[in-house]
Amino acid sequence: MTSVHWAADPKTGYTPIRTHGPRGMNATTLLIAQECANLKECRPGIAYLARKLRISERTVEYHLGMLREAGLLVYRTKGGRVAQGRDEASVYERTIPVAFDEAHGVRTVGEGVQRRPIGAADTARKALGKLARKAARKVRRPRRRTPVSGQGRCTLMEGGTSPAFPAASSIPPSETKLASGASSHPTPKKATSRPRALNRVGRRHQLARELIDNVPWLSRASAPRIAWIARHCADAGWQWQEVQAAAEEQGPIDDRDSRRPSGLLAYRLKGAHQLYASANARHLMLTAWEDSRLRERIRHQGWDAPATIPGQATDTAAAAMTHIRNVLEDITAEHATEHHAGTVDIEALTRDEVLEHRTFAAKDPQYVSGLLATLGDRDTRRLLTHRLVDQALTLLRLNTPELAPAF
Repeated sequence: MTSVHWAADPKTGYTPIRTHGPRGMNATTLLIAQECANLKECRPGIAYLARKLRISERTVEYHLGMLREAGLLVYRTKGGRVAQGRDEASVYERTIPVAFDEAHGVRTVGEGVQRRPIGAADTARKALGKLARKAARKVRRPRRRTPVSGQGRCTLMEGGTSPAFPAASSIPPSETKLASGASSHPTPKKATSRPRALNRVGRRHQLARELIDNVPWLSRASAPRIAWIARHCADAGWQWQEVQAAAEEQGPIDDRDSRRPSGLLAYRLKGAHQLYASANARHLMLTAWEDSRLRERIRHQGWDAPATIPGQATDTAAAAMTHIRNVLEDITAEHATEHHAGTVDIEALTRDEVLEHRTFAAKDPQYVSGLLATLGDRDTRRLLTHRLVDQALTLLRLNTPELAPAF
C-alpha cells in the first residue's frame, strides 16, 4: 500500500498510458488496492469488487488496468470462461515496481517475486515514512460534494423552494398543452401489487397461525412459540393437517387435558420431520390418521346416538341402526360362545371363517383380548395379523383411564 500511495500521487507517481477511462489514480483506485491487500489470496472477482464498493464493473476494470500498468499487480493466472459456462477470476501477485525502488534509493536483493529490500537512501526516509503513515490509515469513500437533488431547499432564510428569483415573470403554458379533460393519463402506471412471497420465517409463522386457528387443543398457545416448535416441519413444506396428524398419531388429545399445548406439541413432534421426510410418507400418515379418527367417531357416537340422515325419515334411520345393533349383538354372542367353549381351531378354519374373524376383530378390540387370553399371542397373530392385534391393543390402552399417559 505504500507503493500504491506513491503511484497515486499525480506529482511523482504513475501517469496512465491509455487515452480512455480515468485520467489518473484516485480514491477508487486506493479502495480497490486496499481490498486486494486484505485478501489472503489475491483473487478478486470483478463482480465482487463492484458489489463491495458499489461501483460499476467497467470502473473496476479501468482501475485494475491502471494498477497493472503501474507494476503494482501482475497476472499469475489470467481468468476467463471455463467449462460449463463459469467465469473464473484472475489470480494476481501484489508487487512493488522497480521505479519505486529507484525513486527512493531502496537497495534490494534477489529477483522477481523473491526481491526484498535491505536498505534505503537517507534522503528518502522522510518520504517513505509519510507514505507508510498513509498506508496505515484505512481508505474511505469520499463524501458526495453535490446534493442528490438539484432543487433548492426549503428553509426559513429563503423566500421559496425554487432557486430562481421570486419576482421573475413566468411564461404561461401554450394553449395546446392545457388539460384536455382526458379521463386517463397518457402513460398510466402499471399495477405491480403482488402478494409478497413468504420467506422461511414467514412460512413458520403462517403454519403456526393455521395450527392455532384450526386445532382445538392449540387455541390457547402462543404463535411465536408454535412457530419455533414446528420450524422443521414448516421448512420441509408440511401443511397444518399433517402436523396435527403427526401430533395425534400416538393418540387423540383433549383440549381440556392439555395444560401446556406448546410443550405437548413439542413432545409429539420430536423427530417427526425425519420420520416422514418425503411427501408420500406424509400422505400415507395423514390418510391413516383420518381413518383412525373416523373409526373413533363411529365407535363413540355411531352406536349410541344414531344421527338423522338428511332426506330420510327419523324412524327409518332408527330402525336401520337398531337392525345393525341386533346383528352385531348376535355375532358377538356367537363368537363369545365359541371363545369360551375353546372350539376355535385355526388350522381347521376355512378362508371365509378367517376373514370373518378378522372383520369382527377390526370392530371389537375386546374380542382380540379374548383370543389372546385363549389362543395365546402367537396363534392370535397368525389368525388376525399383526396389524389388527396391535391396533386393538392400542385402542384398549387409550380407552383405559389408568393406562393412558398423563401430560
